[in-house]
Amino acid sequence: MDMRILILALLFLAVSGLAYGLTVWLNRRVAIQQRLEQIDGGNSVLEGNLAADSSAVWHARVAKIAEPFARLASPKEGWTDSSLRVRFIQAGLRHSSWPILYFSMKVLLALLLPALYITMQGLRSTPSGLGGNLALALMLLLAAVGYYIPNVVLSSVRQARHRELTDALPDALDLMTVCVEAGLGLDAAMNRAAGELGLRSKEMADELNLVALELRAGVRRETAMQNLALRTGVDDIASFVAMIVQSDRFGTNVAEALRVQADTMRVQRQMRAEERAAKIPLKLLFPLIFFIFPSLLLVLMGPAMISIHRILLPTLGGSQ
Repeated sequence: MDMRILILALLFLAVSGLAYGLTVWLNRRVAIQQRLEQIDGGNSVLEGNLAADSSAVWHARVAKIAEPFARLASPKEGWTDSSLRVRFIQAGLRHSSWPILYFSMKVLLALLLPALYITMQGLRSTPSGLGGNLALALMLLLAAVGYYIPNVVLSSVRQARHRELTDALPDALDLMTVCVEAGLGLDAAMNRAAGELGLRSKEMADELNLVALELRAGVRRETAMQNLALRTGVDDIASFVAMIVQSDRFGTNVAEALRVQADTMRVQRQMRAEERAAKIPLKLLFPLIFFIFPSLLLVLMGPAMISIHRILLPTLGGSQ
């Protein structure tokens, strides 16, 4: 018993020391940032630059630590044209350190979960009773679960960003329609819409800003719009890109096409909201049956059952 407590205490101290050391090492620029904020007097531009620089430095440091682990799971070649890289781009994870963190987490979780299982089995006072083959199978299962957890996280981030872009697209089309009808060109309208849409959806504003930067760099509009559809992976944005490309090829009215596209997207967004609302009763059915109804039944019928047990059953037994 004393040995187990000592092992747990040493494990706690080791983890706490490691967490404290990493926190101090990664936040060494906080004092410099606070000093610059005091000198500047709260300049928002400087704060934004420092925050971005601090985030980039943090990513670089963590990626440098995790790079040896990432080499064990990262592909040796073909990363540039792989579908996983496209998934990272569509999830909005464009920094070069994100793939390193992704592959390193796959390796670390695949090793950490079986190690935790072995540690817990070693600290138990009584053996679990699992055979050698069953314990080995459980450890392999834990390793597989840890290896695929980053895939699930990446997919959830990608789907959340898709929903954000899909919901913000009708508003962006409305802004572009107003700008085009006011006399601006399509490129200037997209740039203006990106500036106004920052409060509504930062993801959509960033994508439109990237399109504007590509157009300023001399990329053809068709290529820039196709890159937009590839970066987002959203079907509605792909249809919007197809509409813009067709309008450029055939010389149709861009403002009218944008208005029709915005109305269509808005109707689709309303239909998606109605579909989600229609699914609510079905999603609430199982929690009601398994959690809420038993509690209500216990509260309502409990006193009556206690009275029956105390009064009615002894009475019936005495009369017999």
